[in-house]
Amino acid sequence: MRTAMGVWRWRRNPLRRPTDLFEAWVAFAALVCVLVVAPAIGWVAGLQVDGTLQQAAHEQRQERHLVPAVVLRPAPESATTADASASASADTSTQRTAPHRTQIVASWTAPDGSSHEGTVPAAEEPPRPGERFRIWTDARGRLVGQPLDPSAAVFHAGMAGLAAAICVATLVETVRRLVVRRLTHRRYIRLDRAWAAAGPDWGRAGAGS
Repeated sequence: MRTAMGVWRWRRNPLRRPTDLFEAWVAFAALVCVLVVAPAIGWVAGLQVDGTLQQAAHEQRQERHLVPAVVLRPAPESATTADASASASADTSTQRTAPHRTQIVASWTAPDGSSHEGTVPAAEEPPRPGERFRIWTDARGRLVGQPLDPSAAVFHAGMAGLAAAICVATLVETVRRLVVRRLTHRRYIRLDRAWAAAGPDWGRAGAGS
């Protein structure tokens, strides 16, 4: 890693330039940021995301309920055909075919006691009329998705923290490279000036006398 290599410019050397020492300090600061600051920021970001997701998961578990439903009949052919046509049209652009799930008409009782009937997606094997299965609804019986699992929230929070740490480390390394490039440019300018000053006398006998 070039960041660590820059720290070696601290070593004593009669040819060491002020810009070499400055580059060493820049490399050391970048190394500290990559090893300490970036992980700390990632940890804090992960904790914040985890807190937000865990709160959302808790609210979803309070608001969503797993209720039993009864299969009444297959969904109307027109609706099923329309869904299949829409899926086929969407897949044409990506040249991929998504698995089609059979739609059925089912009835269920909401937690508030109200009765509902509607079209829901069936399992991989279409159930027969009269069979029971469970669906997620809100307190009024409206269909909702499965609540967020706490372990999934932890995973997403960890990935967010890791992404934050990587972004900080990348930003630090980018800044270090820009600073080193600027220092190198200044060194070339000084070298050109020194060469221009010594150039007319270069190679002449007794020029240094």
